[in-house]
Amino acid sequence: MNRPSHLRLSYLGLALLGGTFGTAAREALTLIVPPISGIPVAIFAINILGAFCLGLLLDALARRGPDEGLRRTARILLGTGFMGGFTTYSALAVDTAALLGEGAVGTGLGYGLLTVLIGAAATWAGIAVATLTHRSGSAVPPQRDADLAESDTRSGGAR
Repeated sequence: MNRPSHLRLSYLGLALLGGTFGTAAREALTLIVPPISGIPVAIFAINILGAFCLGLLLDALARRGPDEGLRRTARILLGTGFMGGFTTYSALAVDTAALLGEGAVGTGLGYGLLTVLIGAAATWAGIAVATLTHRSGSAVPPQRDADLAESDTRSGGAR
């Protein structure tokens, strides 16, 4: 039977392994970095860093070829697993609700909104860094399949 990759036990194991380490890293950081004036800065920083790293990872992997082999393994282990366990939008929601429930409405709304907006910008920045790194690291830009087919047609199939 040819199961989709998201149902294969080996890939589920990779996600579990990565998620275990990502969650442990998040917990360690939340224990080391205390809230500042009631604002959970560790969770904020974790989510921003995670958004950046996920943008960087996924764009870098996508630029190196199809989602198979080592690229798929890296995506599932590091992206789905580690970064999925490391980032925590559930804690963001709980922390935002706690701030709102304590009467810190402006702080709670600002915390929640800024985390999402800065996280989106961080994802974009990660993608931009991966793009710049890819461009500076390759002397010849990669050709798309359509460009190769057109080149084949013009040259009579010889390369």
